[in-house]
Formats: sequence, structure tokens, C-alpha cells
Amino acid sequence: MNLADIPLIDQHAHNLLRPEVADRYPYAAAFTEGYDSEIINYHARYTLFYRRSLREIATLLGCEAQEAAILARRQSLGLENLTQLYFKAANLQAIFLDDGLQPDNILPLSWHERFIPVQRILRLEVLAEELISQIEDFETFLETFNSQLDPPPNGVVAFKSIVCYRTGLDIQPVAVDVAATNFYHLKQQLQNQPLRLINKPLIDFLLQQGLLIAAKYRLPVQLHTGYGDPDLDLRLANPLHLRSLLESPQYRNAPIVLLHASYPYMREAGYLASVYPQIYLDFGLAIPFLSVSGMRQTIQQLLELTPTSKLMYSSDAHSIPELYYLAAKWGRQLLAEVLEQAIEDSDITASEAEAIAFAILRENTVALYQRVI
Repeated sequence: MNLADIPLIDQHAHNLLRPEVADRYPYAAAFTEGYDSEIINYHARYTLFYRRSLREIATLLGCEAQEAAILARRQSLGLENLTQLYFKAANLQAIFLDDGLQPDNILPLSWHERFIPVQRILRLEVLAEELISQIEDFETFLETFNSQLDPPPNGVVAFKSIVCYRTGLDIQPVAVDVAATNFYHLKQQLQNQPLRLINKPLIDFLLQQGLLIAAKYRLPVQLHTGYGDPDLDLRLANPLHLRSLLESPQYRNAPIVLLHASYPYMREAGYLASVYPQIYLDFGLAIPFLSVSGMRQTIQQLLELTPTSKLMYSSDAHSIPELYYLAAKWGRQLLAEVLEQAIEDSDITASEAEAIAFAILRENTVALYQRVI
């Protein structure tokens, strides 16, 4: 199968860094979830992902597969030409951007719109942090928080939560008075310092407020699941912790997208998608960050149980445009390999495989997000 001609809709990615910010980091920093200086300055260059990527990037740029040669070529082309080159090579049709990652350091959505249609993903924790810093009264805060979400702002196709990073996926009901108590406790601790929201009762409460609004509009809510940078506890990133939330009828109409294949919990994520109608999955980050074998096994394990109508493409690209291209290249190639094996195994026919590929790479996203692209 050759899936290169299917235009991708990337249902979860991040803004590129401003050039002056990107220049502060070694090139390899974009190829690891680690941020310790020893990792990004040394060990990140010794992953299979990085070594494979240098060859692929060099081929596209027409230079030697050495970091120094790639950096020189990038410098000569400039960020705008690089972005145009990688987006075209990836055959992207649209991207959905979560602009809550390093918001002070990224290029705006309008910059990305010069190259490709863009939709916005609104990160709930960023909104909450902004409002908590500005508002003294809990009732006013809650009213303002909900009014910022209901109705969803123009251009917003989904809400996003990083509750997985902050307090884990075991999300529990929280009464309004408990949320208020935690709000005032947090306000007392602030003392004009930058706020990083890590209060579990308040985070759980606000996420569920977002889910109620999402259910009202059938708006997808994306949840980080599985691995990421060391800010999260991977033991609490298993999507099986979501059971009590998924059993709550008031959120039934809010589609929940488990991001990043929930790696290494692919089978657990696939099980949830197979039994809960509101659960959907994507395989960004795991592809392209894993080895080729690891990427192949990730898609295989997702499809052991996951209905093919519930799996979507994303890149989780961030910081530099290369990641958009690498995710697209390997997303297509490994999906094709897995589907070809499924044909050989007699799971599906060749015509079914073609329809499945088209659905995963774009049509499932169009249907879920109710966007004509």
C-alpha cells in the first residue's frame, strides 16, 4: 500500500518555537521528552529515533546526514522555507494546534496559517491559571471560566487537559464547596508568584466543568495519556484510571480523545475504545519517537481491539517543523505495513484496508470534529 497521496489532517500538534527561542536549545532537544541538560546535550543523540531522523532529514534537505550539516542547511533556508518544505513533504491538509505548550515562547496561530489551515485546541489548565491569577472570588472565577468555554470560542475544535501531567488520570467527583475551599487556599499561597496549577481537587473539578460544556456541544476533549516528559508520573498515566469518569452519564456525550496511543498502555487504550462509545484514540508522539519496530507494534496493538472508526492520525509535533514531516512519513508507512499484514492474516480485504487507511488518516477526524476541510 502507498498512502502518500492521502492528505493528512493532524488532529493534535503544537506551535513551532520562535526562532530566537529555538536557538537556545541543542537540535537534539526536540527529539526527546527529557529536559535534563545531560539528556538533551548528550544522550538524546544516541536514540534510534534521532539517528534514523538525521538520515531522513538530510535526504529531504539534500545534505550530509550529520547534525552540523543539517544545522547549516537549516540556517541557509530559514524557518519559513523549512516549514513550507516539511508541510508540503508531509502532504498536510490541516492541523489542529494546542497552543498551551510554552505559550510565551511560540509563534502564534496566525503565523502557521500562512502555510496551512489551522484550528485551535483550547487547553483548560492554561485558561484556569490565567483566571485564578486575575480573580479573587471563586464564584466570579467559576462563572468566568465557564463563560470562556460556553459557547466554545470561534476556531476552537476541542478542549485539551493535561490533568495526566498535573495530578494523574484518576479523576474523581468534587463538590463545589470543596473546589471553592481549594481555590481560596491556592490564592493564599500565590503571593504574586507565577501560578502552576497542581491542586488535584480543583483540577478535577474544572476538567469536569469542561466536560459538561463539551457534552452540551458534543465537542471533543483531548487528554494526554501515557508517556511524556518527567513532569508526569507514568503509573498514573494509564487510561484505565478513567473508569469512574467514563461511567458518569453526565459526560457521555463528550467525546474523549486519548492522545499518544497511551504508550505504553496501547492495549488498555484499545480496550476502552472498544467498550466506551465516547472514547477515541490517536497515535501521535509514539510515532515517530519510537523505533520502527516499536511504532509498528504500537499500531498493531491499538488495532487488536480498537474499532477502526475510532483511531486517528496526529503528529504531536512541536518546536521544529521536522517533526511534522517525520510523523507523517512514518505514520503512513507503518499504518500501511500493519494493514498489509492484516490482509495477509485475513482480518480484512484489500478494499477494506484502503478505506481504513483513508479513515484513520483524515475522515475519522473530519467526522469527530464536525469539520469540512
